[in-house]
Amino acid sequence: MNSPDLHTAATVLRLASQLVDGVQDGLARRGFDDVRPAHGFAFVRISGGEATTADVGAHLGITKQAASQLVEHLVQRGYVTREADPRDARARLLVLTDRGRACTAAAEDAAAETVDRWRRQLEPTQFDVLQAALKALVATGRLRPSW
Repeated sequence: MNSPDLHTAATVLRLASQLVDGVQDGLARRGFDDVRPAHGFAFVRISGGEATTADVGAHLGITKQAASQLVEHLVQRGYVTREADPRDARARLLVLTDRGRACTAAAEDAAAETVDRWRRQLEPTQFDVLQAALKALVATGRLRPSW
C-alpha cells in the first residue's frame, strides 16, 4: 500500500473514531454512561426484531460467551428483556425496553450532533461531496463494529 493510500485509510478510521467518541460523549451527557459502543451495535441487531443472544454474537462477530456477558449487562441495567420465543421453546428473544429505546434515540441524536459538527467545518458543497462519496463507497449491509 502506498503512503497516500495508507493515509486515506487512517483518516477514515480516525473519522469513524470521532463518530464513536461523539456518540459516547452524547450518551453520557444524556445519562446513559453505562453503555459502550459494542452495546450500541447490539441494540442495532436487537431492534431489528427476533434476536437471540446467539444472533447478537453472530452480528458482532464475538463468541456466544462474550455475547451472553454483553446481553446480561444490558438486561441488568434495564435496556433489554428476555422473552419467550414462540418459534422455539428453548430460545429467548431479546427486546429493547423503554430505557433501551430511549438510549437508542439518544445515540441517534448524538450521532447527528457529531455529523453536524463536520457539516459546520466544511463548506456546504464540500459536505455534499463528502456525503455523496461516502454513499458511493459504502456497501449496504450490517452495521457492526470493525474489529
